[in-house]
Amino acid sequence: MYAIVKINGFQYKVSANQYVYVNRFHEAEGSNITLNEVMLVDNNGNIQVGKPYLNGVTVSATILNHLKDDKVIVFKKKRRKGYKVKKGHRQYLTKLQINSINI
Repeated sequence: MYAIVKINGFQYKVSANQYVYVNRFHEAEGSNITLNEVMLVDNNGNIQVGKPYLNGVTVSATILNHLKDDKVIVFKKKRRKGYKVKKGHRQYLTKLQINSINI
């Protein structure tokens, strides 16, 4: 069984007992959250598709910890102009554990 869930503006394919890295949540570590924006559920071949979301279907998850992603280096250069800029970025992430899909 799996579900397509919208979390913080992005769509993720999740199943029970799976870990997902998503954009940072403001809730504390260890708290349980309920995700209501479920777009699709596949229950052993029985597929339900929402328009845009399914009514009464939720996904329960636990926030395990908050962390930062690997650094991404952005380097810009224009040849023969003496222009070089080097910047880095680390995205704030939250690690979720998907507990169950409630139909």
